[in-house]
Amino acid sequence: MSNSTERNLDRLAAECAQAIIRRVVDEEETQKNKRENEKKSKQQLATSIDNTITKALGVLQENGVYACFLYLLAREKENGSVVVDEMLSLLGGLFSEWKKPMRNGQSDLSSDVVLKHITEKVTTDLERLLLAKETLEQMLIYARYGAKARE
Repeated sequence: MSNSTERNLDRLAAECAQAIIRRVVDEEETQKNKRENEKKSKQQLATSIDNTITKALGVLQENGVYACFLYLLAREKENGSVVVDEMLSLLGGLFSEWKKPMRNGQSDLSSDVVLKHITEKVTTDLERLLLAKETLEQMLIYARYGAKARE
């Protein structure tokens, strides 16, 4: 018998991965504020997000969850905020107390708020941290495959 509080973590990872690709590659809003000569093709956008995800996955695997968020916030200006937002969505789906940090009813993705959130909520319990890392890895792998399929 299935418990209603159980979550299909693979599905959660897949949904967040799809959201990254949709937001970066498919949605026109990512291009709406750019001048005509700065607009990128969907293939270029897919390559760009693939590079971001590959680097973030490497940091996550080698250095951990906090380092991955730190890397995305500090080094990946173009795509980092989308990946961070979806990673926070995934974490919120894992445990209800890990919901995204909010300010004035909207997600607050400022680096100091996100890093404090990760430190205070995610890294305090080792078992939960390991589950989070494994699920985030799965999400980034799915997102990377999704980007490759669009290249």
